[in-house]
Amino acid sequence: MKTVKDKTAFVTGGASGIGLGMVKVFLRNGMKVVVADIRQDHLDGARRVLSAGRATHFIRLDVADRDAWQAAADEAERVFGRVHVLCNNAGVGSLGDVRKFTYSDWDWNLQVNLGGAINGIQTFLSRMLAHGEEAHIVNTSSMGALMPMPGGAAYIAAKSAISGLTEALRCDLDGSNVGVTLLIPGPTQTNIHEVAQLRPEKFRDSGLHEVEADLAQRKPPAVWLDPVVVGEMVLQAILHDRLFLITHNEFVEGVRQRFEATMTGFPPGPPDPEKIRQLGFDVTNRVYAQILRDKS
Repeated sequence: MKTVKDKTAFVTGGASGIGLGMVKVFLRNGMKVVVADIRQDHLDGARRVLSAGRATHFIRLDVADRDAWQAAADEAERVFGRVHVLCNNAGVGSLGDVRKFTYSDWDWNLQVNLGGAINGIQTFLSRMLAHGEEAHIVNTSSMGALMPMPGGAAYIAAKSAISGLTEALRCDLDGSNVGVTLLIPGPTQTNIHEVAQLRPEKFRDSGLHEVEADLAQRKPPAVWLDPVVVGEMVLQAILHDRLFLITHNEFVEGVRQRFEATMTGFPPGPPDPEKIRQLGFDVTNRVYAQILRDKS
């Protein structure tokens, strides 16, 4: 997008943390913003903090509810007209040892962290393509998707799927009016430790109640990133149509190690050009190639 001024953004998980950071930055840059969040207390707090008047609209939204998504999109268009930026940012950080998981733990993580983004794409992509104006989709993954660590199998599974989904979406939409960014945040000042307050009754059959109770007592260290800084990064990624946005260069060596370890999985020896010719599949990706050309 060449400019975001006078455009409309729809941000899920927009009433706190990274979502609220995006909202603040978008408003400062002349956007109208729909703030969508499942927590009414966060919506009320955001309403008090934000002083954008008619430039903001607040909607209580469970991102796992597909009917609610359609109603929210209709409401957003009634209030502000066409939506140009969709930020699929809502998520739950349900963490703990996989040996304690129940089906409820898997289902809740996947329905919110992955299903919420899918629902947002299904709801807004066709509308963006139809209006034909410059538009952009931002999907929030996690550093855990690049560097999986113990204690978050369901969360990491969902966030890793977000990464693959976003990259595939960029490939499908290459050359269209809709840009795509994969946001991979590292440690940021959010309310993710309050996960227990979000768990619906139908997912209460969990093996993680003790872990979630412990998380509720923790506060993010001061060194963790300010969400507004992440919001500024997101704005620049939208304006420059960047696919990858990773917030913390402290993880460079760990990510490099991960990809170098991945390369050890290939069979020994060079690729066979004749087999490549006969495969019937591309063995490189034009989107990645373009990113590398632009960097050079």
